[in-house]
Formats: sequence, C-alpha cells, structure tokens
Amino acid sequence: MGEASARVKSIFIYPIKSCRGISLSQAPISTTGFRWDRQWLIVNANGRMYTQRVVPKLALVEVELPNGAFSEEWVPSATSYLVIRAPGMNALKVPLTRRGEKVDGVSVWNWSGSALDEGSEAAEWFSTYIGKPCRLVRFDADFVTRSTDPDYARGYRTMFSDQYPFLIASQGSLDAVNKMLKEPIPINRFRPNILVDGCEPFSEDLWKEININKLTFYGVKLCARCKVPSISQETGIAGIGPTEALKTFRSDKVLLPHKKPQGQVYFGQNMVCKDSMDGGRGKVIRIGNPVYVIKRLSSSAEAAA
Repeated sequence: MGEASARVKSIFIYPIKSCRGISLSQAPISTTGFRWDRQWLIVNANGRMYTQRVVPKLALVEVELPNGAFSEEWVPSATSYLVIRAPGMNALKVPLTRRGEKVDGVSVWNWSGSALDEGSEAAEWFSTYIGKPCRLVRFDADFVTRSTDPDYARGYRTMFSDQYPFLIASQGSLDAVNKMLKEPIPINRFRPNILVDGCEPFSEDLWKEININKLTFYGVKLCARCKVPSISQETGIAGIGPTEALKTFRSDKVLLPHKKPQGQVYFGQNMVCKDSMDGGRGKVIRIGNPVYVIKRLSSSAEAAA
C-alpha cells in the first residue's frame, strides 16, 4: 500500500446535532457513520431542526455517553443514559434503552421523516434553555432510512448529519487558514469527524479513495461552509470567523472556475465508508491510524462540490 500520506490525529462525534462534540480515542463505524453521531436532533414545534445557525448557544450544550459506548461490543442497559448539560441548567438524563413515541414530520434540510420523541422532560429542558418550544428526537434506525444524495454517493445512509456520514479535514488546512486570521481558531469550528495530520494543506480535497485501518473511504463532495465556523464553540457567541479569509482562496470561484459561482466557501471533504454497509466486526478507527491514499484527483477543480 506504500507509505502513509497522513495519520489520524483526532476523532469526533456529535451525538446531538449542532451541540458540543465528544473527542474519542477510537470510534466504531455503523451503517450511518460513527456510532452515536448525530443520532439526536432538537426540533421546533413544526418538526424543523434547530441548529447553531439559528441558536448559537447550542454550542454550550455538552453531552456525555457511558464509557463503554465506544466499543463495538457494548450494549446499553436500563441504567445507560445520554447525559446533557448546559450553563444554568440541571443535568438531563435520557435513557438509551427507552423507545420513545413515534412522531412524523421531522425534517433536516430537504429530508422529512419520522423519529422517536424523547419525552416531555427533555422537551421542557431544551425549551427552557433555548427559550422557544422545542423537542428532542432520536433517529429511528430500526425503521427509518435516510439516504445520502444519490448524485454523489448512491447506496449510503446517514442519520441527522447535514448530508453525509463522515467529514474529514487536516491539521495542515486548519493551520493554513489560521495564518490568515488575526486570532487562530480551533478545529471545533469546522466540526469534522476525522482530523488527520502529516499532509499538505487541503490535500484532503483530492482524496478520491483512502484506506484507514483496512477500511475504504470515498471522497464524495467538498464541504461548503455555513455561518457555524464563525461561532465560538467555547462561548456560543458569533464573531467574524474564517469566512472572509476563506473567500480569498477557498471559494467556488477560485477552486471551481469551470462552474457558475454560488458564493460558497469550502473546508473539508465529505466521505462515505464502503465497508459500512457490510456485515462483520472490526470496523473501528483509532487515533494514530495511518491514512493511505489509493486514488487522488489532480486538482481541486476536479472535485465535486
């Protein structure tokens, strides 16, 4: 397979969409991405998602899962909880084994389907914290399928992520952005699942196929960034952020000159895992795993976006 092009530096999951992530030393892969990633969602009275784009203080909502939850063999018991904390709020414990009431009309972007309501206590907790009526729902993986965009990744699934099950970025890319900012920002502004190190800035743009721990990942689409990278994940306050800097060298006008500009800026690569849909065990990514590039594009202009 040759020499590694990079190594896994950090692994992150975000159990509740748009709330604070969890940094892991290893993460098992399921059919929808890393286990537990974006399995819960906060919705308004109409079932529409709440995210940091509208409620920046969601950045301050911390989540905790049992220690064993990140091993392949772990099965939740009656005393297993998702524990949720936020400033000024008592801790909320959501049972992992309880199957909530099915609710219809839950929507994430252009997808709409049913989910499992986590009950009145969770609804009251989040409504109090956000200051608007809302509910916490869980993806019903036993009965609901949310497919990735078939134009880019046919045959794959995700839960409540924006579009795809994995987002990869590199330390070199973050360093390149920070050189253009007055105040450097941490990687949590970009909310990747996998952070790699040891490669040139924005090498991940070109990764069409990579191998990590004998698992094959396909790069499917550059990640267009919204306003969330401008929100401090430590304070929940929006600032100038990296968008203006990214416009100078990471815009669609610069990277994709053959396409009509849509005013997008890009950081990171969306990915799917070929092996996620197969049966069997041993599908775990760990910090320190080498990253082998099997196929790469010749330039960012060839990348899908």
